[in-house]
Amino acid sequence: MFRVLLRLYLITIVTYSLAIYLIPSLVIQLFEHRYMNYNIEQTRGQQKLIVKQYLRAPVERWSQVTEQLGRDFAPLKVQLLLRQDASYTPAEEQLLEQGKSVVRLGEWGWMTEISSPVNEQFAVKLTIPPDPLDMNVLYWAINVLIVAALLACLLMWLRPHWRDLERLKNTAAQLGKGNLSERTHIPPSSNIGSLATVFDTMADDIEHLLNQQRDLLNAVSHELRTPLTRLDFGLALALSEDLPEASRERLQSLVAHIRELDELVLELLSYSRLQNPAQLPERVEVVLDEFIDSVLGSVDDELENPEIVIDVALDCAVERFSLDPRLTARALQNLLRNATRYCDKRIQVGVKVCAKGCEIWVDDDGIGIPVDQRERIFEPFYRLDRSRDRATGGFGLGLAISRRALEAQGGSLTALASPLGGARFRVWLPTVA
Repeated sequence: MFRVLLRLYLITIVTYSLAIYLIPSLVIQLFEHRYMNYNIEQTRGQQKLIVKQYLRAPVERWSQVTEQLGRDFAPLKVQLLLRQDASYTPAEEQLLEQGKSVVRLGEWGWMTEISSPVNEQFAVKLTIPPDPLDMNVLYWAINVLIVAALLACLLMWLRPHWRDLERLKNTAAQLGKGNLSERTHIPPSSNIGSLATVFDTMADDIEHLLNQQRDLLNAVSHELRTPLTRLDFGLALALSEDLPEASRERLQSLVAHIRELDELVLELLSYSRLQNPAQLPERVEVVLDEFIDSVLGSVDDELENPEIVIDVALDCAVERFSLDPRLTARALQNLLRNATRYCDKRIQVGVKVCAKGCEIWVDDDGIGIPVDQRERIFEPFYRLDRSRDRATGGFGLGLAISRRALEAQGGSLTALASPLGGARFRVWLPTVA
């Protein structure tokens, strides 16, 4: 808020300063003749009295008259000048020849000098001195008070706008985190009331569409599991009978396809549950080395290549860390399965805990991930070209589920280049305040 207020305030002050100095100068230039006539009219009586003082006295006493008038009109300065020696312009000299007064203007159109002809040779000039220091200080104090009043007005005007904009921003952030029921609750009387209404309507539509999509996915997944279970059971009964070898191989192939489809349904259900903001993560303190060992143990049983070596590097200032064991284990298992699928012979798991959070990385020595696809691999059902075959590439849901499981805890998952030459998946879980 203060940055916006400062910018608006500076723009206002700069505009005000330029306007207060440039506009009067422009107006005075355009209407200079009127300003001069106005000042002459205001001082006509004074000039006549001064000229009469000279005309009543002999010429040889005019110097004494000048001194007396200087004392009487102080701090104004009275001078008796020879017109031919004075620095009058030809236009001013012409006015004096016509018996008229000559005025010179200063700032804001105020008179600084006025000269009146006494006779054909002499003219009396009345000079108005600049304002004293204390008066200038008072004028600047007035400007400062005006500027402060502008700041107060801007603050009063901006505060409700900023409050409503902050509420709109926080609502958008909550929607981005998956809290689809969040709304702005900004009244229509607000200056951004119409914008808030459109935003809330959009949020309602998004919530409705996503709920429909989630419900449809859940319904289809649950409905698919029943016939799949029946097919699996029926094929298992058929395999228990004496069958020709060719028929048995075809049935076993069908069983593999059915179980693959059942696994896909389970992945869809897992991803759908993670998309539900109502299911908040359950953070508990775990012993990190034991937790990592349990995750590695669940993956070791699935290793098809016994030559793959998994190294673990722990750098923990504390033994315990608060996280959701179920979600974190699921994410790490998916990352390790992905690493075992694409590595050559080596996988390295690193853990580092600091005051801000816990960092876990999974490195492999495979062929790595192209830079332009390191973000797309976290999209559901997206697989790299080299892994289109489901025998090696899976369904394309594992990494999406891993990222969602970590984001549900306020963490993140990113893909990088590994020092081993393959891919690195970096997990970050912040410390719970």
